Amino acid sequence: MKPTPLLQITGLRTRIGAVRAVDGVSFSVSANETFALLGESGCGKSMTALSIMRLLPEHGSIDAGMVFLEGRDLLALPEASMRAVRGGAIGMIFQEPMTSLNPVLSIGEQVGESLRRHRNLGGAALRAESIHLLNAAGLPDAARRISEYPFQLSGGMKQRVMIAIALAGNPRLLIADEPTTALDVTIQAQVLQLLRSIQRERGMGMLLITHDLGVVAEMADRVGVMYAGELVETAPRDAFFAAPFHPYSRKLFAALPGRGQRGGALETIPGMVPALDSAFAGCRFAQRCDAAFERCQREAPAWTQLAQGHAVRCHLAPAGSGTAMPIPAASVTQAAVSKAATALLAVRNLQVHFPIRSGLLQRQVGAVKAVDGLSLDIGVGETLALVGESGCGKTTVGKAIIQLVKPTAGSVLFNGSELTRLGAAGLRAQRSGFQMVFQDPYSSLNPRMRVVEILEEGMMALGVEPAAGARRKALARLLDQVGLAQTALHRYPHEFSGGQRQRIAIARALAVRPRLIVCDEPTSALDVSVQAQILNLLKDLQNELGLSYLFITHNLPVVDYLAQRVAVMYLGRIVEMGDTQTVLERPRHPYTQALLSAAPVITGPRPPVIRLHGDLPSPAQPPAGCHFHPRCAHAMEVCGRLYPGQTEISPHQVVWCHLANQIP
Repeated sequence: MKPTPLLQITGLRTRIGAVRAVDGVSFSVSANETFALLGESGCGKSMTALSIMRLLPEHGSIDAGMVFLEGRDLLALPEASMRAVRGGAIGMIFQEPMTSLNPVLSIGEQVGESLRRHRNLGGAALRAESIHLLNAAGLPDAARRISEYPFQLSGGMKQRVMIAIALAGNPRLLIADEPTTALDVTIQAQVLQLLRSIQRERGMGMLLITHDLGVVAEMADRVGVMYAGELVETAPRDAFFAAPFHPYSRKLFAALPGRGQRGGALETIPGMVPALDSAFAGCRFAQRCDAAFERCQREAPAWTQLAQGHAVRCHLAPAGSGTAMPIPAASVTQAAVSKAATALLAVRNLQVHFPIRSGLLQRQVGAVKAVDGLSLDIGVGETLALVGESGCGKTTVGKAIIQLVKPTAGSVLFNGSELTRLGAAGLRAQRSGFQMVFQDPYSSLNPRMRVVEILEEGMMALGVEPAAGARRKALARLLDQVGLAQTALHRYPHEFSGGQRQRIAIARALAVRPRLIVCDEPTSALDVSVQAQILNLLKDLQNELGLSYLFITHNLPVVDYLAQRVAVMYLGRIVEMGDTQTVLERPRHPYTQALLSAAPVITGPRPPVIRLHGDLPSPAQPPAGCHFHPRCAHAMEVCGRLYPGQTEISPHQVVWCHLANQIP
C-alpha cells in the first residue's frame, strides 16, 4: 500500500483580482522527498507556495482545490490555527534574506521569536536553542553572531539565519523559495549541502522553488515544470534530465550557456509568459512554441503518461509510449583565444584601500584592502571574466577601472591614456570610452525618468550627438540593436520586465559609444531564458561594434560560454588567470579548483565537492602570507608567511601558488 503523502495538493486555483496566478495545480510531496517547481518568473511558482501557507496578497483568494498536510485540510482551518502551522508544521525560506530579515532586530531576537511562538521557550533555554539552531545552520561563531544585526552578515550568513528561523518550529515540510539565487557557487554548495543534511536528519519533505536547473539536478527527487499558472510536465529527476518532453522544458535546457554553445547563439524562448488575466483557449505555450500546430491554438492539452511517474501536458505526447524525446546534442565550436592582440586596457598594481577611522578626531586606524595589487589586460574586442566569491573585490575593481572609485595606487591605462592622472575635465573627455552595466537594472535606472530621458542623459552630458534630430535617430538605432520596440522610449522602468530593464541598461551604456563595458553580474538574478537573451545580445553587440567586456560574475557556465580569458580573484588579488578553456579544464590554484567543484552539474557524474573551511577573511585584516592558506587543504608552512609569486604554467595560464607545479 502506497504511503500517504506529507503534502497533497489537488486542483489548486488562486486568483489575485482578475489574475489567475495558480490555475488547477496538483502534486504531492512525501516525507524525505524534495519536489522541485521549475519555471520562469511569472509562472506562479511562488504564488503556489504562498497559497499553501495562505499568505496571499491583498485581493488574493483561493477559489478551488484542496491542500492537505498530514491529512489536515489547510484551506478549512481558521486563521488562528494557520498561525501555528506557519513556522511550525511548515517552515519557509524566502528568496531574499535581506528583505525577509528585520533590520532593527538582532539575529537572536529573530530566531527567538519563532522559538517562543512554536516551542514556548524563554530565558536561557531560548538563547541556548537559538545558538544550537544557528550552529546547525552552519553560521560560524553563532554565540557571538546572535547579538549582531542583518547588515553585519554576508549574503550566505543571512541565508543561514533564514534556514535557522525556518527550522525553529521543527517543521515537517520545508518550502525553499529560490534559496540560492545570487549566491556564489561556494556558498550555494554549502547551503544546498546544509539543506540536504538537515532533511536527512529530520525526515522533512521539501518543496524547492527555483529557475536554476543545476540546483534542481543537485536537490530534487521529482520535478514539476510550471508555465503560466499550471504544471506542464512532472517526472522523476533522472527521467527528466535524461529526456525532457515538453517543448518548454526542452527550451529551458537549450538556453543554458556552456562550452557546447561557444561561438554560436544560445537558444531563446521568444516572447514572454502570457498575462494570467487573459482567457486561454488552447495550449498556453503555443504562441512561443516552435512545434505548435492548429490544434494547439484551440484545444488545451490533457495530461499524457509517458512512463512511470513521467507525465506531460502536450498534444505531441505519444500516449503510452514509455519514452520521451532525448535532448539534442549541442554543436561544439571553439572560439579564438583573443580577437586582437592590441590591449585596450592595461591595469598594473591596482590598489583600492578604504580607510577605517576611529575616535573623536576620526584618525585612520586601519584600511579595508578591497583591491590590493591587481594587474590585468583586456584586448580590443575581447571578454575577460572576473570571478570569485562575494566580498573579494570584483565590483570595486570594475568601479576603480572606470574611475567611479578613486584608486589608492596603481596604473589604469585606457587606450593609451593614464586615467589615474587625469583631472575632472580630462576624465570627462575620456568617459564616453568606457561604461558600466550594473547587477540590478531596477535600482540603477531612475524610476522618475522615461527611457528616452535615461538614454539621452549621458549623450547630452558627454556631447554625443548634440543635435536633437540626430540624437533621436541614434536612439531609434539603439533600441533596434538591443531588441526593444520604439514605443519603449516613452515608458518608465517599472513598465518593463527584468530582462527588458537590463536591455535598457545596456542601451544606456551603448548610447555614448564606448569601447569598453564593465558588466557587473548582469544576468545573476535572471531566468535562464532571459539570461540567454542578454548573453546573445552582448555577444552580437561585441561582434558588431568590436566592444571589449570586463564581465564580473560568479556563474561559471556563463564564463565558459562568453569569455575568451578568465581571472580568478580572492581577497583583493588575482590568484589564477588564463584562457577560459585552459583554466576551467585544468585549474592549478586550490581556490579555482574549489570554485569549479562547487558548480552544479546537470548531467553526468558529480565530482567530489572541495569544502572550504570558514568564510572569506576580512579585507581589513587579510591573513599573512598567501591570503587563501587558512582555507586551503594543501597549505604548507611557507604559505603562512610568504605570499606566492607568479608561476607561468604555460603561455595561456599563470598561477600565484607555492604549489602551482605540484597540484594536479
